[in-house]
Amino acid sequence: MNWIKVSVFTTSEGIEPVSGRLYQLGISGLEIEDEQDFKDFLENNKQYWDYVDEELVKKMEGETKVKTYVSDDTEGRELLIAIKSTLSELKQLDVNNEFGRLEIELDNMTEQDWANNWRQYFHQMEIGEKVMIKPEWEELNKPTDRVVFNIEPGMSFGTGSHYTTQLCIESLEKYITQGVKMLDLGCGSGILSIISLLLGADMAVAVDIDPNAVDTAYQNADRNGVDRSKYKVLSGNVLTDSDIQAEISKNKYEVVAANIVADVIIGLAPKAKEYMAENGVFITSGIISDRLDDVKNALYENGFNIVSINQRKDWVSIVCR
Repeated sequence: MNWIKVSVFTTSEGIEPVSGRLYQLGISGLEIEDEQDFKDFLENNKQYWDYVDEELVKKMEGETKVKTYVSDDTEGRELLIAIKSTLSELKQLDVNNEFGRLEIELDNMTEQDWANNWRQYFHQMEIGEKVMIKPEWEELNKPTDRVVFNIEPGMSFGTGSHYTTQLCIESLEKYITQGVKMLDLGCGSGILSIISLLLGADMAVAVDIDPNAVDTAYQNADRNGVDRSKYKVLSGNVLTDSDIQAEISKNKYEVVAANIVADVIIGLAPKAKEYMAENGVFITSGIISDRLDDVKNALYENGFNIVSINQRKDWVSIVCR
């Protein structure tokens, strides 16, 4: 298997939050390059060395980097989008600019190169019993009675190839019925909210902390013939932005979905409850299995009853009322 080296540019202060975000995506093998940490190590361990290679000192100079590797295949490419998305969220939260530029470098590949190379890995796929994901540059392999979601992935998370998204879509098939209202918290590419509309939802509101997600979601909606009068995409932090909260609160939603990470779902639990219609469902995913109990406890504490828990490899989805 081939691998892609991913370097995240940050600061000494950013090592912990960046590493935590990557861990929440299931990435545990990290390599840290930090000039200050290296200098501190040398200073505090003088008794163990007589000489330090100048090339090593030079290598450790400059920006702090958190490095990891992802597989060079469909799953790895989806994980890259998730990394970019979570770093964008972290940048939005870094109001004092303590964590550096939070940009990624992929084996010296430019973002444009990466976006173009994506196509060789991403192909149409059937999910659940009702949905097919189809990149817009491909023709259907054969006629289908499934709902076809056409997508240009861009650089926003959510193409359907990641287990967390698949788990959400399978739940949407069960709970989206004609006329319901749907709220997508952390919408990325808009995949969950747009598929909900294609499955029969009356309207959908989608929110993401990354402003780039707004254009991506609207463009994907247009690709699928979605009436924009039924679809609203917003950018902001649903936990702190009063304007976003006011806009969302104009409706009560029979289905609320959050395909993010465990800590964000825990934070969203009380807010999601406020927006839900009576007997509505909260579909959560993006939960690494190690954090399952933490999320379950938060949902219970906020008055939710768990309907189902589904797992695929290390990823878990919880549906609750």
